[in-house]
Amino acid sequence: MAPSRPATTSASSHPTSTAARKKPTTEPNVKEVVFGNLLIKPWYPSFYPEELVGRTVERLYVCQWCFKYSRELMGFLGHVRLCPLRTTGPPGEEIYRKGEYSLYEIDGEDCKLYAQNLSLFAKLFLDTKSVFYDVTTFLYYLLVAHNPVPSIDSSIPASQTPSSTTPSHRPTHTSQVIGFFSKEKMSWDNNNLACILVFPPWQKHGLGQILMGASYEMSKREGRLGGPEKPLSELGGKAYSKFWAQTLARVVLGLEEGREITVKELRDETFIVVEDLVATLVGMGVLELGKAGGEGGRAKAVINKAKVREWAERHKVDLSSPVDPDAFVNADETERMSESGEH
Repeated sequence: MAPSRPATTSASSHPTSTAARKKPTTEPNVKEVVFGNLLIKPWYPSFYPEELVGRTVERLYVCQWCFKYSRELMGFLGHVRLCPLRTTGPPGEEIYRKGEYSLYEIDGEDCKLYAQNLSLFAKLFLDTKSVFYDVTTFLYYLLVAHNPVPSIDSSIPASQTPSSTTPSHRPTHTSQVIGFFSKEKMSWDNNNLACILVFPPWQKHGLGQILMGASYEMSKREGRLGGPEKPLSELGGKAYSKFWAQTLARVVLGLEEGREITVKELRDETFIVVEDLVATLVGMGVLELGKAGGEGGRAKAVINKAKVREWAERHKVDLSSPVDPDAFVNADETERMSESGEH
């Protein structure tokens, strides 16, 4: 298996022809990825070292446990039988557990190779974000499914496995990392999230809402008002608009009848920065001018609760929170459960 090695985006050339200046190529340099027993088609190029992978590769084999990669099937099969994470589960500390999902925190400085390999794999499905080669300055939060659907195991698709290959009988850990978000350890802009991705086989099930919800819940616990790193990609913008709108609808519709709430109170309750909060309310079409009498005799904007309810019904919004604040696991509890063998 080939380890990932730091590189820079400046390695990408920028020819001076008019056609080349219009837009850098987004053609994937990996045509197919074998991930456990899943075959996935990448969307964008990643920065896998050319001397190890080549300029383009038809098929890349990626370990579902540690994200190490190989362009050779036999080398890949040899690794997955011996991968230490096969029986232990993901690295790091479990910080959240609710139902079928957990979040694990890893420090890029402590798990440098894992974080680099995870980032290289993620870049295959991310357009605007660069791979974090300087992973030491980031924390990573792994979304783990205990019974993922679709399921994934250590076998290789039958068409890709030599007939002479004998499957290993070593027990495997059933939990699977299916996405993550990262954030800077120290952000001058108080960003609570730098990069976010749910891997393609598990998208469109609302799991990104768990990651976004966790990032804001951690902001509350740290007492740091912030949001995602900007500019957001087109897909990222849509996902966050949905998350912010559902969060605001949940808070507003949970108020007692007749009670008004200010933008500042919404900010303090949700930890969504005012800029994102106001833009979301405007997009929902629920803001209107109230009676004059505000500062300077001007009319102030108020939130129309009836319009919020109408918006929620029209969009069939689930008003339950994607994250349970009480499901965060403290270090003592994690250690106790580990010693007792509980899960």
